[in-house]
Amino acid sequence: MKADDKPVTSPSLSTDAGWHTQTRDAVARELSSPENGLSADEAAIRLETYGRNALAAAKPRHPLLRFLHQFHNLLLYLMMAAGLITLLLGEWIDAGVLWAAVLINALIGFVQEGKAEDALSAIRGMLAPHAMAIRNGQRQIIDAASLVPGDRVVVASGDRVPADLRLVHARELRVDEASLTGESLAVEKSIDTVAADAALGDRQNMAYSGTLVVSGQGVGIVVATGLKTEIGRITRLISGVESVSTPLMRKINGFSFRLAIVILCIAAATFAFGVALRGYPLTDMFLMVVALVASAIPEGLPAIMTIILALGVQRMARHRAIIRRLPAVETLGSVTVICSDKTGTLTRNEMTVQLMVTAAGGYRASGVGYAPEGSIEADDGRGGATAREDLLAALQTGMLCNDSSLVYRDDAWHIVGDPTEGALLVLGGKAGMDPAQLGREWPRLDSIPFESENRYMATHHRDTGGQDWILVKGAPERILSMCQWQLGGDGLREVDVDYWRRMANDIAARGLRLLALARRHASPRNGLLSPADMEGGFVMLALAGIIDPPRAEAISAVDQCHTAGIRVKMITGDHADTARAVGAQLGIGVGRPAVTGAEISLLDDEALQRVASEVDIFARASPEHKLRLVQALQKSGNIVAMTGDGVNDAPALKRADVGVAMGLKGTDAAREASDMLLADDNFATIAAAVREGRAVYDNLRKFILFMLPTNGGEALVVIAALLLGFTLPLTPAQVLWINMVTASTLGIALAFDAPEDDIMRRAPRPPEEPLFTAFFIWRLTFVSLLMMLGAVILFLYKLNSGASLEVARTMAVNTIVLCEVVYLLNSRRLRQSVLDREGLFGNPIALLTMALAIVFQFLFIYWGPMHTIFGSAPLSGGEWLLTIAAALVLFFAVEAEKVLVQQVQAGRRTRAAAEGAG
Repeated sequence: MKADDKPVTSPSLSTDAGWHTQTRDAVARELSSPENGLSADEAAIRLETYGRNALAAAKPRHPLLRFLHQFHNLLLYLMMAAGLITLLLGEWIDAGVLWAAVLINALIGFVQEGKAEDALSAIRGMLAPHAMAIRNGQRQIIDAASLVPGDRVVVASGDRVPADLRLVHARELRVDEASLTGESLAVEKSIDTVAADAALGDRQNMAYSGTLVVSGQGVGIVVATGLKTEIGRITRLISGVESVSTPLMRKINGFSFRLAIVILCIAAATFAFGVALRGYPLTDMFLMVVALVASAIPEGLPAIMTIILALGVQRMARHRAIIRRLPAVETLGSVTVICSDKTGTLTRNEMTVQLMVTAAGGYRASGVGYAPEGSIEADDGRGGATAREDLLAALQTGMLCNDSSLVYRDDAWHIVGDPTEGALLVLGGKAGMDPAQLGREWPRLDSIPFESENRYMATHHRDTGGQDWILVKGAPERILSMCQWQLGGDGLREVDVDYWRRMANDIAARGLRLLALARRHASPRNGLLSPADMEGGFVMLALAGIIDPPRAEAISAVDQCHTAGIRVKMITGDHADTARAVGAQLGIGVGRPAVTGAEISLLDDEALQRVASEVDIFARASPEHKLRLVQALQKSGNIVAMTGDGVNDAPALKRADVGVAMGLKGTDAAREASDMLLADDNFATIAAAVREGRAVYDNLRKFILFMLPTNGGEALVVIAALLLGFTLPLTPAQVLWINMVTASTLGIALAFDAPEDDIMRRAPRPPEEPLFTAFFIWRLTFVSLLMMLGAVILFLYKLNSGASLEVARTMAVNTIVLCEVVYLLNSRRLRQSVLDREGLFGNPIALLTMALAIVFQFLFIYWGPMHTIFGSAPLSGGEWLLTIAAALVLFFAVEAEKVLVQQVQAGRRTRAAAEGAG
């Protein structure tokens, strides 16, 4: 092995090593990378030193562990303990019912939980499986995983870059880095050094692992492999990001903890009271406490919440929003900020010429995307713009000096080749030009391909009259330096350099990318077109202003979000001017500055928190910047949705409260890190999903306020029996029948309530708003007392009338169930009366579940096996009428309470207004 082939120290990160700031010779020396490549022996030594060029796979959690984790819930611990002790006391049926309730909830949680580390697998799949390396002086196709720092790799059009490379040769090399940086255009690569503070998307001398070569060829020195690459760094970011729980889950978990503590305290106090003061036997007292625990725990809550969320998933799927993680449905309804990537999310990711400026004036093109549909109108308002000589010459030049093609397949228009060139073809199509016919009339004889050193592309053509033309397009300052003349409405005039510079600055200030077009009536000097033919004498034709336009539907969607009180922020890897221009069209960040990634890097977390709240456009943002912005917004109390489609979005997607990925154009890494996919890649779908999310939350609140009074009423029945010293009106098994069968059946109906009309005109509910407000606590107490009074009064009445204990208990159960049936109608509107046609009959599913609950109750009362399992007994017609009367008392009492609460609130508002006026 030669001395200059000795192993080198691997850089910790390709970005930290500053390879883009060093000359190619310096990089070659530092990495001991000779022009004829590494030897096989040296490559083997380095492979041993640095490891394989692969991303380590995370070990998935075993399914058994995932299943056992479902039991890690304080309320379920209480249920399991009660079931175990009940079993030891020989109460097999009660114990079996308790354990069945626990198992059902665990199975539901196990089935719906499945978000593992698929994002890492998707990123690993983006790495090139093979690479063309130079070793032992020869080009060899090798496994990309065996690349090491110092290897020389050849890349060409269509290749996926296999590792982070410092380019040492580049010929017409252009790389699509959209998935890594968010840059909508392919980046032109060169070998020149770049400033140390250059953003990732501005490092033209680097080619990064996982990006795609769209044209040209290049040779680069491997400077980082595996987890040391930029894509590897993103992988580490994803691994280190913890998914946050949803607002509702956090509130439910907090409620569950507090409820468990209260239940334990009440159960302990009840047990001590019964044994010490009442003298009940320990066994009897424990069964009473078990009944109390079973009645107080809302066993059906997790299952019904899952069902309500699943129904929300189905409705969202009809709007083309695919939910990957169930609780995200509810979270969408509480979103206060949407952080959106620009390219491919808010915009079409289809370059479009919006403006052409000639010496005669400006022309504007309508239509967006690759469909050649639209028109071209002159700024002066005069018709016939496409027949004017100045514009016609520019359109012809743009279509002829062009290597791309416009094709129609799969019911859509597509560009084969460079998107910018494709935009010129589309513009010509809007003017009625056919590129194929134009190519036959003006056949190409020769060309000079685009190179970053020249910054232009030129072609040689001969028209139908046998005249030779040299056409050129490229960077405005380069094209302008070739021009002696300009073509305007009054023919050829000497070029006005100041005019063109003013126009270029004006177009650039609007965030549009610039391309200049020129031509020369001449033939190549030596028969073949060469740079010597480009030295002067050209006629300046036009400047083209090109942009990736916003989706039309995204504009209205952003407006809907603003109406709903949701702030939309654009976080992009693109340039600040471009981001501001697109933002202005979308109504994002209008009149406010844009902050760049370099500026974010200078801010500490506290300062960034302030900036993130005030600014709506963030440009040249890296994956770390996006992640920090999401975290800063969350620290300010926001519920954040993050949309994106690139690998660079994956860490922020995972961290956000709701990660939203593009289903069509999005990368696998973004999809797998997300909670929701947009099947049509349409930002407008988010607005529809937010509407459904708010409806789901409304229905969940209705369900919780429907179910908890049942538990409260049952618990009060048990406590009343203990305090007043009468026989327990409900057994543990009967309590679970009410909670798991009838209440759950009825509760499902609330999932089908339609969204209220003003749902997208409300401000987002405050993230800190408690699940149980003062109103909730009042309604819970009021209805629980009514249920308890009805059940206890009828139970004692039947006992005192000489009925059996089984009949009296069946009366108590029937009273509570029928109270639930009518209270379901009360719950359809929490504050408004339901005494109208829509309130009583507007939800057919509610009527169906009410009928089902009554059928179940008939089985409970009259079917023999139920008598054995639950200790129930048949009821007479008169006994049914008594329980129906108790239910109707509850129904009308709740409706009266709604009216009284509204009057009290109206009076408070009137007094507050009067005091404010005074």
